[in-house]
Formats: sequence, structure tokens, C-alpha cells
Amino acid sequence: MAKEKRRPIAEMNVVPYIDVMLVLMVIFMVTAPVLTQGVKVDLPQVASEPLKTPKKEEPLIVSITKAGHYVIERGRSEDAAANLEYVQRFVGKILKLQPQTDVLVRGDKDVPYGKVIDLMTALQAAGAVSVGLVTESPKATGK
Repeated sequence: MAKEKRRPIAEMNVVPYIDVMLVLMVIFMVTAPVLTQGVKVDLPQVASEPLKTPKKEEPLIVSITKAGHYVIERGRSEDAAANLEYVQRFVGKILKLQPQTDVLVRGDKDVPYGKVIDLMTALQAAGAVSVGLVTESPKATGK
């Protein structure tokens, strides 16, 4: 009896790789919604126009200066900077007394995005349902 030489199998078994990929896909599908964070902002669906508010209601405007300081433009002098905790407490008190008050954020164009998000998160925690962003029209800047 002659021994027959066995040739090595040149095919790759991909079944274990498919199993690993399916497990990873399930893990990513479960964890992806948990990792998503954000601040709810009502975005306009059409070209924006100036807000029309009743004359007797003054909006609450919180500005972020180029240096990153927060300034409340209602009931305080415009040059007085405040920290984020004070802004949150102040806005919370105003919204408890006047829940229909519009809350607007005006930030310098050079302010880091994170500072604006920190402010919007604090305003949301203070009870602001929606927060508007103040901008200038391109015609007003002369560009």
C-alpha cells in the first residue's frame, strides 16, 4: 500500500470572521445611541427673519465675549461679566417668574464652539425650552 500524499487546503475559513463581525456590529448598534449627546435646538426650515416679540416683553440675552466671558444683558450693566453658574441661577429665576421669556445667545465669532455649548447646556438646565442664536445679516456687516 502506497501512502498518498495529502495536499494542504488552500481555502481560508471565513466563518469565524463573520461571527466576530456580527458580534461587533451588535455591540456598536447597542452602544451608539448611548454615546450620542447634544443640546436640543429648534432649527429653522426656511430662511430666517427677525423675531417679532411683543414690545413689553424684553428678551433675555446672554452674550459671550471674545475673551470667553459671559454677560447677561437684562437687569445688569452690559460690561459686568458673570460665571456660568451665576448665569444659570439668574436665568432660572427669570424663567420661573416669566416662563414665556425668550432666551437668546449672542457670541463673538471667534469664541470656541465649546463655550457656546457649555452656555446652551446651562440654559437648558435652567429651564429654557428653546434657545435662539443672535446673528447679523451679511448686508449689515458690509461683506
